Amino acid sequence: MKKYMSLVLFAHSIFALPFAIIGFFLAIKTTGFQFDWKLFVLMLVCMVTARNAAMAFNRYLDRDIDALNPRTAVRDIPAGRISPKQALTFTIINCIVFMVACYFINAMCLVLAPVALFVVLFYSYMKRISPLCHLVLGLGLGLAPVGAYLAVTGAFSIVPIFYGLAVLTWVSGFDIIYALQDEEFDRANGLNSIPANFGGPKALRISEVLHVLSFIFVSLPVFFMPTGWFYYIGLLFYGSLLIYQHRIVSPTDLSRVDRAFMTTNGIASVVFMVFYLLDIAFI
Repeated sequence: MKKYMSLVLFAHSIFALPFAIIGFFLAIKTTGFQFDWKLFVLMLVCMVTARNAAMAFNRYLDRDIDALNPRTAVRDIPAGRISPKQALTFTIINCIVFMVACYFINAMCLVLAPVALFVVLFYSYMKRISPLCHLVLGLGLGLAPVGAYLAVTGAFSIVPIFYGLAVLTWVSGFDIIYALQDEEFDRANGLNSIPANFGGPKALRISEVLHVLSFIFVSLPVFFMPTGWFYYIGLLFYGSLLIYQHRIVSPTDLSRVDRAFMTTNGIASVVFMVFYLLDIAFI
């Protein structure tokens, strides 16, 4: 189990999971649905299994590329800790569990489950096709708040879509920063990424634009639902951490990319979720 959690970098679930929880409680707060532990657990199962499938499939598909890259050669498949067959089997099992969980949630989630799986799995091919791969990754994680809202209501609404767009642009932006580490490798091996196609300085500018959009999207719900001071404090923290990660990374200094990628963004999502939950608790 420890090897499989390493394969899918389970700790990285911290990025989208808080926004899924936001989408879930948004539905309860704004529609009058009652909290249901069974439904909440099923939503979490969907989140974890979809992400497990996406990450394991990415590791399976990229195993030969990862073996060539000194930064990624230590990953589980190139290092021989998990075989390609085991990774693919793990992917399939998680896809099946995801579909079963959607079946027990509602008809809308079941109908849209194959679409969600297609998005999160197709990301693994995108780096071979287009530098828009970062946006496809963002789209996959951006489904989290929308899917959690659908789990409760079985219907779409504008506010969870705002949160989905916020996650899409936020994740795309920090994935571009993370991809700076492989700029030369990707270019030499014909792989598409925004740093490889546009260079480090332009890639950082694109990332900054995406993060400005993310802050705008996460701010728009204040015009569509009642919010209090806790929400605005959460926005302040979220925006500040977006700015901070751009302050500590430059094309000539990538030594703090991991801090910008994992620590800062993990804190940003969790802190915003906490203040969102405090806000709906006290309104």
